[in-house]
Amino acid sequence: MSKSAYTVATLILPSGYPTMNGADLLIQKLADAGVTACFANPGTSEMQLVAALDKEPRIRAVLGLFEGVVTGAADGFGRMTDTPALTLLHLGPGYANGIANLHNASRARVPVLNMIGDHATHHLELDAPLTSDIKGLTAAVCSWTGTSTSADDLAEVGLQAWQESLAYPGQVTAFVAPANHAWDPTRADVQVPEIPSPNKCSDKQISEAAEALMNGRATALFMGGHALREEGLHHAGRVAEATGARLISETFFTRQSRGAGRVETERLPYFGEMAAEHLQNLDTLVFVGTKPPVSFFAYPEKPGWLSPDTANLIRLGDASVDTIDALKRLADALGASPQVSNVAQHMTHELAQGPITAVELGKVIANRLPEGAIVSDEGATNGLGAFLMTNNAAPHDWLTLTGGAIGQGLPLALGAAVACPERKVLALEADGSAMYTVQSLWTMVRENLDVTVLILNNGSYAILNIELARVGVEHPGPTALSLLDLTNPAIRWTDIARGMGMTSQRVETVAELDTVMAHAMSEQGPRLIEVML
Repeated sequence: MSKSAYTVATLILPSGYPTMNGADLLIQKLADAGVTACFANPGTSEMQLVAALDKEPRIRAVLGLFEGVVTGAADGFGRMTDTPALTLLHLGPGYANGIANLHNASRARVPVLNMIGDHATHHLELDAPLTSDIKGLTAAVCSWTGTSTSADDLAEVGLQAWQESLAYPGQVTAFVAPANHAWDPTRADVQVPEIPSPNKCSDKQISEAAEALMNGRATALFMGGHALREEGLHHAGRVAEATGARLISETFFTRQSRGAGRVETERLPYFGEMAAEHLQNLDTLVFVGTKPPVSFFAYPEKPGWLSPDTANLIRLGDASVDTIDALKRLADALGASPQVSNVAQHMTHELAQGPITAVELGKVIANRLPEGAIVSDEGATNGLGAFLMTNNAAPHDWLTLTGGAIGQGLPLALGAAVACPERKVLALEADGSAMYTVQSLWTMVRENLDVTVLILNNGSYAILNIELARVGVEHPGPTALSLLDLTNPAIRWTDIARGMGMTSQRVETVAELDTVMAHAMSEQGPRLIEVML
């Protein structure tokens, strides 16, 4: 039904009858609940929802040209606000196009609220081409899915999905909105439900963790989730100074506060045998906001379980436990000082001249990153140098690829920029994975977001060349190598960006990169820098 048809429908209702339909009430109530952004890729069955968004100024509607952009942006928004953005997706196939980045969001444990349109209920029996098992699809990554039964309960189901998405620290949820429930009139009303309180560790768990840290010879906190926020790191630093424990973060974390003035952590290496070696001398590991680490993939003759077999493993709290509360209570139980001294100090790196390497890239970023910046890291093989070098940069937040499904970096940056318009966002993006959700560039320009995209162009899926050797392929042939090569034809990133209205530049030397980064970090608006490595 078109928007004009919707207007006529509201005018012909009986005198005195409310002119609000199911979609209007739903969107109004979600705005009442505090939803402020909707990342959308709608179709015909969602036109009533589109019309309802048009009437609700409290929700910013952002168009994405592919559903993976929409869902990845909602992930970035959730990471920076701890509240769910709404997605608007077109039936089952539209939702399916966004599943990869919903998988990442699920692994990040952030709130995302998916609003999925469906055929009118009376149309489902006709088995039209877009008919699908939406609940079956959402079961893969959504913790909760609901479907309305009429226009009268559409808003209630949407609010329940909103409430479920906020189960600490966050969940991916969905609700299905049949088209007729959106366009049918309603007199219903519903109250915004309360947000559930997070679980807390028991006093016994705190005591056991404190005792283990005091009695162990070589101890560590292994941290994820909100433990890596600034406050969580502060309390972890208190624990470390009281006990000598090492502070180790997940390899791929949702969000970590880093830079000058923040407590430093060790990042667990990616490759399994390196991670196992990193942990091998520990006799006590206390896990906070995460679970014991395992290898990302299985390899011949290489470890999968990474914790030392002889270590005492203590789970202070998994991701569902209020980790900041747990760390504070642990530090207090240890009699730790309220202040910490083991924080990163700001420093400037001296740059080498000549071609750009991963290390020099990291130095330039570290020197130029402004205070309060947000980094979306999908840099793959060339991103590690930037991560290591920025430990002593200005205070910032770092976001990583939590679920391993590439194509997250650009949408994540987009969503973070919508969530935090006053902060500079840097997308550190490998050339191969950038092509998965390249449409993000268009939305960045359309919304005039303050995002600088660094495309790290090495012309290949470089990480897979490494993985090929790690699984035992010693002499790959031309077919295998061709499947990992991106130079035939070469992708011209500056042309792609300009075609979407984005300012773009290509740099080949450290000096060029430093100059361009200086301008990018001091000016507002979207731009792309193609970094030749």
